[in-house]
Amino acid sequence: MNEPASSTRPGGAQRRAVVIGGGMAGMLAAAALRAHADVTLVERDALPDGPEPRKGLPQARHAHLLWSGGVRAMEELLPGVTDAWLAAGARRIPLPTGLVSLQPHGWLRRWPEMQFMIACSRDLLDSVLRARISESPRITVMERTELLGLQGDASGVTGVRVRTSGGEERVLEADLVVDASGRGSRATSWLDSLGVPEAPMEEVDSGLAYASRIFRAPEGTEEYPVVNVQPDAAQPVPGRSATIVPIEGGRWLVTLSGTRGGQPTGSAEEFETFARDDVRHPLVGELIARAEPLTDVVVTRSTVNRRRFFEKVKDWPEGFVVLGDAVATYNPIYGHGMSVAAQGAVALREHVAEYGFAAPRLARRVQRAVARPVATAWELATSTDIRYPGAIGKEPGGTQKLLGRYVNRLMLTASGRPLVAKEFLGVVTLSAPITALFKPEIVLAVLRGPRRSPLTEPPLTNEERDAVLGAPEPSGAREG
Repeated sequence: MNEPASSTRPGGAQRRAVVIGGGMAGMLAAAALRAHADVTLVERDALPDGPEPRKGLPQARHAHLLWSGGVRAMEELLPGVTDAWLAAGARRIPLPTGLVSLQPHGWLRRWPEMQFMIACSRDLLDSVLRARISESPRITVMERTELLGLQGDASGVTGVRVRTSGGEERVLEADLVVDASGRGSRATSWLDSLGVPEAPMEEVDSGLAYASRIFRAPEGTEEYPVVNVQPDAAQPVPGRSATIVPIEGGRWLVTLSGTRGGQPTGSAEEFETFARDDVRHPLVGELIARAEPLTDVVVTRSTVNRRRFFEKVKDWPEGFVVLGDAVATYNPIYGHGMSVAAQGAVALREHVAEYGFAAPRLARRVQRAVARPVATAWELATSTDIRYPGAIGKEPGGTQKLLGRYVNRLMLTASGRPLVAKEFLGVVTLSAPITALFKPEIVLAVLRGPRRSPLTEPPLTNEERDAVLGAPEPSGAREG
């Protein structure tokens, strides 16, 4: 057994870590390291004081799903953060109880809680984390600071070169550097300049675009469920979706998405039409028809699934770790990015605690551990996205196609068997490994198929339907 990590170097000097990026992944990485080092968090933008938009995070204006697997990881890093979110206005949504979702094979039944999610704006999520991070005396944030490159060589990274807001160039020495700078990470070019071999990369591009708008929630909807209409990738048409996420301040954040050939536009006039007529069921369009829009429509098209296999680089340098979206980005409709980053930060903390900063090959061990939650999210996203018309990427092989047929049957079974629904939600929320879908009892249940017929209408309660639509409940909607 290795000795516990020490927060001091030989001779008594404090260990130092640098985290690149002040977004969610960077804050979680700083939280993971603060017990073992003095941490400097380098951020190129000015960070807002409260739940306000951040310049480097345009995707914050769209729906963000923080699944229970990610919440539990964040609680490990920052105990009490869930209560802080709820106190700030977020909601804890039980799943599937608080979810009205049209899956590829029908409406998911609202069984008693199996998992959960946190529903609020991304700005609120980040602001609570910033407030918690600011309480740590061992974390220093350098805002409006540009990262110029890494210090060191192919064998190891010893720090970073930065340019401060005042134009001063300086070197920040570090025992460990963590790149959590997101989709725009320059880790590949930084490593290339040190002579480190390039990491393999894969991309799957479904051509997805997504459009969002905030509405004032109708009166009486304070406990309204998350509403979601998903596409069916088995159909030879673009995949279109529509989602309502209740957020703080009595608002609904509504996000539409469509793959190549079926993308939503930025037109306010077409927003409701898309939600009502272009997706598989008009429920979202009907629910927002009487809601008051509070913002214009915002469109984002940077949605390529991209993964860099840093864990496969044979001679990975000591002292450098890549985390979060800098490793992999996913189609955002699956909502996995934040949870994967949190689980990667937990892996970072665990390895530093067990092996210590000075342990040989620590960074390589961490990079491999970070890849595990990445792999689950990657498989879930790309195995579906590659099936849409016009998708660009590596075609699935025979084994992947067989797996796809099994998962398709599993999702059908989940619509009518709570046992299968529970395991399915465990994997989707990153609370369980993907191998949970292959437990003997699950395989047997999948072979048998659903015990109940699929619901034909949205499982809204009378009160939920009346609060927004003022209409009687359709037959079949309340089937349990």
